Amino acid sequence: MSILLHVCCAECLLGPLDDLQRGGLVGFFYNPNIHPLIEFRRRLKAVKVLAEQRGVEMLCDETYGLWEFLAGVDWRRRDDEGRGARCRACYRLRLQRAAEVAAERGLDAFSTTLLVSRHQMHDAVRQVGEEVARDTGVPFAYHDWRHLAERGHEEARRRSLYRQQYCGCVFSEYERYRDTGLHVYPPRRPGGAGPEG
Repeated sequence: MSILLHVCCAECLLGPLDDLQRGGLVGFFYNPNIHPLIEFRRRLKAVKVLAEQRGVEMLCDETYGLWEFLAGVDWRRRDDEGRGARCRACYRLRLQRAAEVAAERGLDAFSTTLLVSRHQMHDAVRQVGEEVARDTGVPFAYHDWRHLAERGHEEARRRSLYRQQYCGCVFSEYERYRDTGLHVYPPRRPGGAGPEG
């Protein structure tokens, strides 16, 4: 079966890649959710490097999608339900485009490496994928690849490929770092002395 695989990152692709390459695999990097721009470029580069190393046909939409992402999700909601609604809208944005590309290429089905991550809302990814399949007529190939996540992490480390620290969107970046002191300038010491004096 030929499959168009939406690829969120190199690390997640590495988990199921061996099995998928035995069939007809076309990768598709399309992630308008990834911010900021430098993060987007890091992930895109890692995917391209991996595709070249492993001989994977990889289609890449290199458009930085800030405006498309913000137009496609309700970013004004701040509660937990808002997170769920944002994530579902983000899944739909990416999976809809993946199904369209699969249809354009005449492939049998589409799927996504989002199904590798333990941090994604797995049931929501599946539900959105199935809804998109009904809307487009392109079957959604569901696989629970979470058991392969660690293999992908280890292989990415071994290959020195970029490994991201958050899902991708600015909201997940905030959730990841809000409780850390990472890159925060230390407070002044009593008496006006700076951190070094």
